[in-house]
Amino acid sequence: MTNYFKKQIWALAVLLIAFSCQDNGGEKPQGRYDSGVYIMNEGNLGTNDGEVYHYNPGLRALTGGIFEFENKRPFAGLLEDMVLEEGRLYLVANTGKIEIVEPGNFRSLGAVTGDLDQPRSLATARGKLFISDYGPYDPSFATPDSYIAIVDGLDGGTVKKKIPVSNKPEDLFVSGKNVFVAGSEEGKIEIIDAETEALVKTLEVSGSPVQFFEQRGDLWVYSYDDSKVYFQSFHLDNLTKKEFRELPIAQATSRIALGEDDRIYILTSSGWPDYKDGIAVVSIYDTTLIPSWKTGSGFYGIGYDQERREIYVANAKGFQGNGEVIIYQKDGKEIGKLGVGRGPSGFLFR
Repeated sequence: MTNYFKKQIWALAVLLIAFSCQDNGGEKPQGRYDSGVYIMNEGNLGTNDGEVYHYNPGLRALTGGIFEFENKRPFAGLLEDMVLEEGRLYLVANTGKIEIVEPGNFRSLGAVTGDLDQPRSLATARGKLFISDYGPYDPSFATPDSYIAIVDGLDGGTVKKKIPVSNKPEDLFVSGKNVFVAGSEEGKIEIIDAETEALVKTLEVSGSPVQFFEQRGDLWVYSYDDSKVYFQSFHLDNLTKKEFRELPIAQATSRIALGEDDRIYILTSSGWPDYKDGIAVVSIYDTTLIPSWKTGSGFYGIGYDQERREIYVANAKGFQGNGEVIIYQKDGKEIGKLGVGRGPSGFLFR
């Protein structure tokens, strides 16, 4: 009698689980790449061998070349940015295309492969893609015809319109119907109405603006020049400038990562020929200012794993073969190294 009762209870449990799965609409099973770290490898100029690696910190398992493995074809481009929006991962190649993949399995969902020149980043708004693009080089290697390309639909397609903007647009940020553009070469923030597809406002900022981020509910842009870094926030209701910070960090680059406690990690570099590189740590809310938290050579990208409180530093090794990633604890202790692809430059943590 006891065994029979146990069998009944087990059968009832199975039925309840089955009905529960049906009631919740059938949750999508987690994909192979739905958690962990995407490592962006830019690739080598001329060979266009950009790729994405996946790292599982829990298992300490590194998988290389996941785009080619899952799609049975090489990425065939120089990978400039990775953008995760609207359930899609956008792989931006500055060689003139956008590949769109399903984040969990990395299989292709679509692409933008025509009428682009040197794409830099991407944002989605009102069911459209907004792509920052340097435009073509002129004979003096300037980019006077930079633009934001617009594509209808989130799974790629053809470019329907180009909005001229200031030289060398970089990062994009969307707030409501407004698309903020960081115009790096001319120190401008340009704002586009995603519905009318028109430029509606231009704001001037200090330094070269390259990266938007949010802290304490505010939108900020990070800018830099040879001797200082700058942080400018914005009023999103009336599209005006709000607060401003200026800090004495020399030789800053465009690469930053947001840590805990409002810390911001900034890669610095002396550039050619010595490449004396470092990592500075600052805050826009307190007096934290560490010009040389780490020093080295070949630093090319940085990321912060909020869950594990770890700093990832990409080292391109001068593009002489493959690069590596060094992992540090929050206290600065090195805890691991990963051999990755050519020109590692960025991270996306999931």
